[in-house]
Amino acid sequence: MDKETGQEKTGKNRVILHLDMNAFYCSVHEAEEPHLYKDKPTAVAGSVEQRRGIIVTSSYAARKLGVKTGMTVREGLRRCPDLLLIKPDFQLYRKYSQGFMSIAKQYTPLVEAMSIDECYLDITGSSTFGEPLEIAHQIQDRIRSEWNLPSSIGIAPNKLLAKMASDMQKPNGFTVLRIRDVPRLLWDKPCDTLFGIGRKTAEKLTKLNIRTIGQLADTDEAMLNKHFGVIGSWMKAAAHGHDSSQVNASRERNKSIGHTTTLPKDVKEREDAHRVLLNLADQTGRRMRHQKMMASTIQLVMRRSDMSTFNRSVTLTSPTDSAYDIHREACKLFDKHWKEGEPLRLLGITLQNLSLQSETAVQLDLFDYKEQPRKDALTKTMDMLRDKFGEDAVLTAGMLGDDPSALIRNKRIRGTSLQTDDHMLYSDE
Repeated sequence: MDKETGQEKTGKNRVILHLDMNAFYCSVHEAEEPHLYKDKPTAVAGSVEQRRGIIVTSSYAARKLGVKTGMTVREGLRRCPDLLLIKPDFQLYRKYSQGFMSIAKQYTPLVEAMSIDECYLDITGSSTFGEPLEIAHQIQDRIRSEWNLPSSIGIAPNKLLAKMASDMQKPNGFTVLRIRDVPRLLWDKPCDTLFGIGRKTAEKLTKLNIRTIGQLADTDEAMLNKHFGVIGSWMKAAAHGHDSSQVNASRERNKSIGHTTTLPKDVKEREDAHRVLLNLADQTGRRMRHQKMMASTIQLVMRRSDMSTFNRSVTLTSPTDSAYDIHREACKLFDKHWKEGEPLRLLGITLQNLSLQSETAVQLDLFDYKEQPRKDALTKTMDMLRDKFGEDAVLTAGMLGDDPSALIRNKRIRGTSLQTDDHMLYSDE
């Protein structure tokens, strides 16, 4: 027994749930406005910053008609002319995510969020709430009744099988998967259906004449290690349904924070690319500040129209959490490595070498240190406005075509203004 977590180190006798929300973004909009979207074919398709022109997710009604994630909006409409397109609302998604996560945390402190729409729960020590199946049903029923969201739950002795189980029945699935069930339910499946094995690994396994999970389970471990390194031992164990990884309620901090955008049409002009990079710098910087972190390395991601992708990065002399600094360095990388007129389909910014603000020494610029408190106050005010009024409450002037260092309003807030030294911000309550 692990004294710190109270969990069995071997994974024996544990009860793990994997909670997976079904068609989450579309389901949230249906829950908010059922009179518009209930049981109808819908798809969420982003703006320029959120992959405009590409379907982010689709409802199950749309999926039955062939509308899939990653498909272009044009193709989705061709397959389903009645498809209802919805603009993303990430503030709304976070609200619903926090809602269903809060229900999960009422049954166990051991909840590990994997993304905005899924988490693991270790309910081994939650018998006060009932038997494991009762607890799982309670959670699923409460999410449905309190948030009007469909979910699928997998129940298993470890995280691997819980994840596999939750994928077996959607939507509104409820599946128990025991280790003794693995040969009967999984061994005839292709290797890439085993969670953790991707397409390239599966292709390599096929070349070794290992096509099914059962064949993988029967393969000599030494041979797997020879071809795949230490992952070979993991694949052998996973094929038998074994997994000792713990549900970690306090996951390790992000090692990087990134955001990419697939553009509605290829970008060929420097000014247009710089404006997209400003939006990306704004988003990544805000996410990093929310986690109270700073970055020492800025990485630029570019994808050409032929789908070839390349990355370029720079390490700063002093860490930053400023969107202006991030944008400036990303533009420098872009100008240095982009060929004039070369069409680009995707741009992205990734912040790396992250450290906590409280543990980071920042070297102020000799000629700019007097302005730093003003910039920090302005950034703090902008974040406060967005937290309260939504992401669109404030835009930067650079997004409107001016100097990105001059930060201004996007909306007015009932005539209310907030003064931050020589900068005036407005918002819309």
